[in-house]
Order: sequence, then C-alpha cells, then structure tokens
Amino acid sequence: TSLSDYVIPDVIVRKEHSHWRVLPNRAAMPSARLNQAYAALSQCAGQGAHSALSHELQEARWLLHHIEQRYATIERVAQAIVGRQRRFFEYGEIAIRPLMLRDIALELNVHESTVSRASANKYMLTPRGIVAFRHFFSRQLATESGGSCSSIAVRTRIRELIESENPQMPMSDVALAHSLATSGIVVARRTVSKYRAQLNLPAAEM
Repeated sequence: TSLSDYVIPDVIVRKEHSHWRVLPNRAAMPSARLNQAYAALSQCAGQGAHSALSHELQEARWLLHHIEQRYATIERVAQAIVGRQRRFFEYGEIAIRPLMLRDIALELNVHESTVSRASANKYMLTPRGIVAFRHFFSRQLATESGGSCSSIAVRTRIRELIESENPQMPMSDVALAHSLATSGIVVARRTVSKYRAQLNLPAAEM
C-alpha cells in the first residue's frame, strides 16, 4: 500500500449524549502562523523596507484568514450534512436520504459552488469508517407512498437482495425491480441493471 492510499479526514464525527457532533481534525489543517519577529521588524524598518515588509505582512495575514475561513466553511458543510443524514450514522447506507448540493447551499445561505468546493475531496471520520462528503449527496427516487429514497439506499438494497438470493436461482433485474416494488420503491428494470453494474455485480445469467 502506498502513502497515496491513505486519507486524512478533515472532520471527525462522533456521538455525544445521543447527539452527533462534528469536530475539526486539527491534524488535517495546514500549520501556518505569522513569524512575530518579522512582524515586529516591519515596525522598526526604514520607510522603503517598512512598506515592503508591511505588504508581505498583509499578504500573510490575508492567507491565514483565508485558510481559517475555508476550514470554517468545511466544518459548516460537514455539520449540515450530518444534520441531514443522521439516520446514516444510526443505520448505515440503507438510511441515506436524497440530498443535493443546493439543499446544503440554501441551508447555509451560500452559493452552490461554495458547497461544491468545500465538499470536493473532503472526508469525515465516522464510527462507520472514513466517508467522503460527496458520498452523502444522492439523487431522489420516488416511492409508492409519495415519499422518496436515495439512489444510494436503493443500490444498498439491491446488493442485499443479491447477496441473500439462492445461487441456484439468481434474481433477474425484473425480479429485483419487482422485489423493490413490494417495498414501495419504484425503480425501472433498466435502472436496476445500471445499479447492478455500478456495484460490479454480474447479471443473473452470468
């Protein structure tokens, strides 16, 4: 295993007194701070040198502020995701709700592109392992009751059905769609075929 195979989570999610909390992972944050000696030197320097040092000091302060703001946004996005997906942390993949980037953007009153940047290649350490922020964003599928479920939850249910089937009588995509329908989940056969392929599960005839 190479070092590139390791992921450092940006936040840590844990349960405290029946509530799920999001904590920043300080180890993932870049260690940057102002050199106070240089900051003090800028006050004592001559006119020309003072101007140059002041400019560099201002740039450094802007960079530190930008880093802090960026990680504050990542933490806010993580908190919003955990708030929307609490059932995942309790019950696993089958309980992931439909969620779009714009849902989090509206909740946080920021642009959708801000949420996209804050969730790209970001990870959280949870009791269920390290999970990418983007894993929680899943499109909505209809149910017979008029409600909705996430595509991730449907894929998870398809995997469960296939893993529990009789190997001598594997379920076809039509049979899987029918089984999902009995649970109130409306999914076309071609959608089942697509999800089976995404799960790297062979077709029934294989």
